[in-house]
Amino acid sequence: MRHIAIDARIINTSTGMYVERLLHYLQKIDEVSYYTVLVPEKDKDFWKPTNDNFHVRTVKYDNYSLSEQIGFKFFLDELHPDLVHFCMPQQPILYKGAHVTTFHDLSLLKTYNSDKNWLIFHFKQVIGRFVFRRVLKTSRFIITPSKFTKNELLAFDKKLSPDKIAITPESADIFVSEVVPYQHPFNRYIMYVGQQSDYKNIKRLGEAHQKLLKKYPDLGLILVGKINASAQINKKHFERKGYKNIHFTDFLPTPQRDWLYQNTAAYVFPSLLEGFGLPGLEAMGYGAPVVSSNATCLPEIYDDAAHYFNPLDTDDMARAIDEVISGENLRKNLIAEGYKQIAKYSWARMAKQTYSVYIDAIRNYIRP
Repeated sequence: MRHIAIDARIINTSTGMYVERLLHYLQKIDEVSYYTVLVPEKDKDFWKPTNDNFHVRTVKYDNYSLSEQIGFKFFLDELHPDLVHFCMPQQPILYKGAHVTTFHDLSLLKTYNSDKNWLIFHFKQVIGRFVFRRVLKTSRFIITPSKFTKNELLAFDKKLSPDKIAITPESADIFVSEVVPYQHPFNRYIMYVGQQSDYKNIKRLGEAHQKLLKKYPDLGLILVGKINASAQINKKHFERKGYKNIHFTDFLPTPQRDWLYQNTAAYVFPSLLEGFGLPGLEAMGYGAPVVSSNATCLPEIYDDAAHYFNPLDTDDMARAIDEVISGENLRKNLIAEGYKQIAKYSWARMAKQTYSVYIDAIRNYIRP
């Protein structure tokens, strides 16, 4: 019986949906192999297996820590699986067992979040460059969600073979149940859902929205998501600037979030860097017309189902949003194309592709 360990320490983070959906569908694909799913102690009850061949074990090794490099390595050596799937690049770099690694993007190396300690963050970037190259070398296969991320890795490491990289596009599950209206003060609004780290470009979105108020004085901007440190920075920035009609929801239950999706004038995704761009697909699934940055992977993932702008140019951002708000035919076309676009993606297919990577990695590995 094959023993596959999945490093799911990020399962309860913003990237955790990838891990949760992978596990969900792997249970439908593989009822024979023995799986050990590794999660932090705090998340021991976050995901429950439905198959007897999947088992959850807790670990206490923080990402990018010394204990990850030493303690986690010894833990995996004793576990002795046939394969480990590291769902993020952070891992013990001296681990010699067969493993595959998912690289979602290179945001750690290419961005800085102002809510973090500058010195610590940049030190982490220096270490990250070394770790990433080591991981690219030692992993049997690399998994990415897009061609863009694959090409980013090939540019980062000139010695990396394209044949070593498997592209497994992600998806967005849409569960349209009974929605609950969200009370807000606007007659109409545009919206954004998700994290507000610096590279998400929310400050420029706020500036573009203020430009639109000259033509649409009643237009609101609703920012959906937990008001954490990065959101607080944006909120204070808008207050200092005297910006109007911007509303932070904090965490919202799914029925209220879905109501906002279904009633928005446009979903705007201003990000400067993405590895896949799942939020825009999610918005399409709820019938929201998507106005998107043209940066990195987003045109690859959204194709003709989004209306694009230069994310560094707030005039261009305002222009694209205005065209969607005012152009009824454009809105209808984007909504129709959005439904078609999301149908091209499947979490089940992603899990099947990933399982194939597992089999190839185990088949071609000679244990030292």
